[in-house]
Amino acid sequence: MRVEDFDYELPEHLIAQQPLPERDQSRLLVVDPVDRVVRHRIFAEIVEELNPGDVLVMNDSRVLPARLHAFKPDTGGHVELLLVRPVDDQPNTWQCLARPAKRVRAGHRLVVGEGDGRVEMEVVGEEDEGIRLVRFHTNESVIDVAHRLGEMPLPPYIHEKLEDQERYQTVYAKRVGSVAAPTAGLHFTERLLQKLRDKGVQLCHVTLHVGIGTFRPVQVENVEEHRMHSEWYEVSPETAEMVNQAKSEGRPVIAVGTTALRTLEAAGQSGVLEAKQGETDIFIYPGFKFHIMDGLITNFHLPKSTLFMLVCAIMGTDYAKAVYREAVERSYRFFSFGDAMFIKRRADVAGTSEV
Repeated sequence: MRVEDFDYELPEHLIAQQPLPERDQSRLLVVDPVDRVVRHRIFAEIVEELNPGDVLVMNDSRVLPARLHAFKPDTGGHVELLLVRPVDDQPNTWQCLARPAKRVRAGHRLVVGEGDGRVEMEVVGEEDEGIRLVRFHTNESVIDVAHRLGEMPLPPYIHEKLEDQERYQTVYAKRVGSVAAPTAGLHFTERLLQKLRDKGVQLCHVTLHVGIGTFRPVQVENVEEHRMHSEWYEVSPETAEMVNQAKSEGRPVIAVGTTALRTLEAAGQSGVLEAKQGETDIFIYPGFKFHIMDGLITNFHLPKSTLFMLVCAIMGTDYAKAVYREAVERSYRFFSFGDAMFIKRRADVAGTSEV
């Protein structure tokens, strides 16, 4: 498969720059790829699309204000650091994506903040793809430094400033660790979640901390040659029990977002969801055999991205492109702050490019 096979035309004006005033008032494109039925709704109406006993699995990861604007104390040169993840065996040391990376080398000293609140850092190692190992010389935790001095790492296609930083968090976000939001969950409100509970829809959570791979384009020509960045995930015993019970009774398990879906499939490759934690670099593209997920709530994804490939694995590439064309024609809003799609059933498209 070629990466070019997953391209589509998207007018730039359809890329949403700001969230809507009300989370659940975004549009919802409901798709049944088996019967090829499409309906256009408002996200708040998803209550009517779900049935008692359905299981919704949500990623409760919380976005860290991971973008730090640092400078070199000797030259005053500015450097942007994006906190990626802590280095396990080195206290207060994190993997950081440095921009411009060529100006950040091992041995360099950096400073973030001003006055009494400034924090000094030292670059203690270099890795591929612009990653630097940065040691923070502070009594604070690095996470506390980020909350005090960092900014939300909005995707590069969002050019407008976000006034309310909580709008880049889901209402159920709890566990800090992501560098990007699991954006399908941004449409839910507390009131909407309660309506789902009242109807008998079962809600549960997994955790997957979204890594820098979400910002990286696919840079190979053949899909099979792409390697995903590893990300940390966890499935609790309670979630595993709820999901496995539903699967045994034939009730649908619906992932809220591609991160929840990847977590389910990473921990459920045996056909039974395991309560576990660890790292996953699972890459889902057409031909993938699903074991756990029956449906997906998701936003609209970038052309030629691994996320669009994942959608094609569920719906078939040809049909996914047709659905996206309809979304473009009807002026749906795309990407992180855009509208949503509910794929109600997965089509049996393993090993083929069309439904």
